[in-house]
Amino acid sequence: LVRAFLLQTFYIPSPSMEHNLDIYDRVLENKLVYDFRSPDRGEIVVFRAPAQWRTGPDGEDFIKRVIGVGGDRVECCDDQKRLRVNGHPLDEPYLFTEGGISDPAADEPFDITVPEGRLWMMGDHRSASGDSLEHWEQTDDIMVATVPESAVVGRAFVVFWPVGRAKWLSIPQPFE
Repeated sequence: LVRAFLLQTFYIPSPSMEHNLDIYDRVLENKLVYDFRSPDRGEIVVFRAPAQWRTGPDGEDFIKRVIGVGGDRVECCDDQKRLRVNGHPLDEPYLFTEGGISDPAADEPFDITVPEGRLWMMGDHRSASGDSLEHWEQTDDIMVATVPESAVVGRAFVVFWPVGRAKWLSIPQPFE
């Protein structure tokens, strides 16, 4: 019952969220939170991947960060190569390493408006993520590039394994 309705573990199968979430990290996902509210910008969520995003016929769960919600204008990039959401630049600390930027916010300019009831999702390791940006660049179809809110399964809120990487997954300050 707990796994079906409240909490579930999820492991990170790909480098799409590095280095915030590394391959084989284990996170806990709160499956109840979105029964009471919609996902917020900056949250890391687990969702059922749209058919066009899947690599096979079976359903797959993905984990990505919510960059934009219904009605948001998301564009790339400002003069400092940051994404802008509704005109506000995002300083995304997870895109950087001690040596500087590890991944640009996006590899090509874009300017979209997220349809109501849908989410613009991006991985923290942009160049290794099959996300909204990749599907936008491939299809130029906003409905293929975004994820319906109803596909969100839960919010990842803590890394619990390996123990040495345990941490809370809070919303970065720029999203507030």
